[in-house]
Amino acid sequence: MKQAEKTNVMRVLDSKKIRYTSHTYEADPTLTGEDIAGILGENAEQVFKTLVTQGKTGTYYVFVIPVKEELDLKKAAKAAEEKSIAMIKQKDLLPLTGYVHGGCSPIGMKKAFKTFINSSVRNYDKIFLSAGKVGYQIEISPEDLIKVTSCKEEELV
Repeated sequence: MKQAEKTNVMRVLDSKKIRYTSHTYEADPTLTGEDIAGILGENAEQVFKTLVTQGKTGTYYVFVIPVKEELDLKKAAKAAEEKSIAMIKQKDLLPLTGYVHGGCSPIGMKKAFKTFINSSVRNYDKIFLSAGKVGYQIEISPEDLIKVTSCKEEELV
């Protein structure tokens, strides 16, 4: 394992005095979220991914769901009060959020977007998500994640 460096996500959490544990793994673009959970010995149901979408109105939204699941676009649109929602193009992710595919986190994006988290988050004391860089993860309590992102809980999958 590599020496952990501070990512933007970690700096944001440190500045807000929010407790987290960082984890690292060897970055490999072929790895899925489930693969990473296995490598780190985590329960894949506790590992969440961050998805960025755009509503029909042009507004951007962030959805945080378990890595094993797919975002239900109809449920996402309903949560965001949009007629429809679509995933943004991968090439638009970095300029919009400051993060690359596989390293996207709801914490510390360039701009604050309305964020939703799947309600299954309440099943766990701790969850895992990207620390804002491929090869880095954080472990955080759902309450702290909700507090730092002001996200709303919804059934999204």
